[in-house]
Amino acid sequence: MCLVSKLLIAALVLTAGTAHASKSAVANPETKAFDKIVDDTVARYHLPGIAVGVIENGRVVYVRTAGETVAGSGQKITPQTLFKIASNSKAMTTALLGRLVDQGKLHWDDPVTKYLPQFRMHDPWVTANMRVADLLTHSSGLPQGGGDLMLWPEPNAFTRTDIIRGLAYIKPGYSFRSKYQYDNLLYVVAGEVAAAAGGASYETLMHREVFEPLGLSRCQVGEWNRDAVGDVAQPHRRDRNGNVAIREDAEMIPAITSAPAGGIRCDLTDMLGWARNWLVPTPAQLAWLSPAQRQILQAPHMLIPVPALRRTWDRSHIMAYGYGWRMTDVDGEWNVWHTGTLTGMYSMLSLLPDRRSGFVFMINGDAGDARTVLGEVLTKHFTAPGEQHDVNWYADALERMAAQHAATTSMPDTSAQRPADAAELATWTGTYRDPWFGDISLCPNNGSVRFTAAKSPKLAGTVMRLGARYLVHWDDSGELDAWLDFHAAQNGLPVTLRMAKLDPNGDFSSDYEDLDFQHVGDCHP
Repeated sequence: MCLVSKLLIAALVLTAGTAHASKSAVANPETKAFDKIVDDTVARYHLPGIAVGVIENGRVVYVRTAGETVAGSGQKITPQTLFKIASNSKAMTTALLGRLVDQGKLHWDDPVTKYLPQFRMHDPWVTANMRVADLLTHSSGLPQGGGDLMLWPEPNAFTRTDIIRGLAYIKPGYSFRSKYQYDNLLYVVAGEVAAAAGGASYETLMHREVFEPLGLSRCQVGEWNRDAVGDVAQPHRRDRNGNVAIREDAEMIPAITSAPAGGIRCDLTDMLGWARNWLVPTPAQLAWLSPAQRQILQAPHMLIPVPALRRTWDRSHIMAYGYGWRMTDVDGEWNVWHTGTLTGMYSMLSLLPDRRSGFVFMINGDAGDARTVLGEVLTKHFTAPGEQHDVNWYADALERMAAQHAATTSMPDTSAQRPADAAELATWTGTYRDPWFGDISLCPNNGSVRFTAAKSPKLAGTVMRLGARYLVHWDDSGELDAWLDFHAAQNGLPVTLRMAKLDPNGDFSSDYEDLDFQHVGDCHP
């Protein structure tokens, strides 16, 4: 986006005289309606910070920010505040690949091994037949979230080389190209394909081929300096005391392995420019990425089962995944969209191409339900303005559904858990190895037993006993606690360890169920 366009967007924002909000300056009924939607969402979900932008018929008609980059800091969210856009990074990765296709450096049907000869999946036939396009549609056979423990929690020591090597050991959850199961690892592989085809690192290519041509001047990927760039939102969790910043950035923000899948940060101004590039591309933008590639990226390539909520609220009949985009029909209109989720950071970008309209928002707090509700109300502004359902109507509906679901789930009561005694666990202590995750240790420490992961320092915790079972309670409260199920050595095979989430509905990226540890050594003093 050119500087003039950025200034026009910024001019829509009026600072509201507090540390907590800025509102669009144009006072008209539609602006007031958007303000109420945002205000109601912030109030209902006690959000620490948010940035929202709306496009109608190709024009930015509403920009709104509220809250703080860090709760209690007094540093206001602005349209230039950087947020983690998480999986909205995927569409930027596929646009980079589309650029390379336009340049003749890559073809969608090329085998992955043409660019990465070391690439292996669990099944040799799948390895040989995996195309570049297959990396992008979540239909590879990987179980949902398979291998995500090599990406998150961050920081960790897993490299993209580790991921490419580890894929061969992750057992498939279904047959190749037969169904949709969301994964992240293959987008990391796609980033490495781009690097091999483009002759530079993924980060270099993203800056050169995407950010710079589109004028996304504040989007960041790779290593950068927090203070030099400035205005960076931090993630939050909510507890009894309110919003608490977590996993705050150090001054030097490192390049991260997960970048092609979910590691880009952008501000609202750049995200609106990114959205307008898809809705009302200029001649220069059509030269940047051809209409043919644009159509391919946002075309349905893999069907997704339509959730009951979509059928009820949106009267949807079909849902599909393109290359880095989801798509569905909403109230008879075509909707192209994606969400982004990282601990303490939520985002959504939604396009209605036939209307040349859409919206984007980013939140720096626990906001799963808030994102669902805000996304629904903003969508209905376009597709069903007569329905008159507000934020609280949708929020109440979600709470009723959650209560009904909770009544039928089996999340255990952990109030009686206690630290396991080292003596009682003596049979099972030692070091264990999984072929893709690597080594962990379960070793005595001051009378209890500690779990530590060699390449993932955030996965450290105390082994607890709950009834007849053992679990690990992580030091980091943002991680999902996990059952530890030991199996005795037999028939010459070593002791084995399997893991599973305590919360059966926990985030799929905590893919403990895909781990298969074998005892490989003793604890060392």
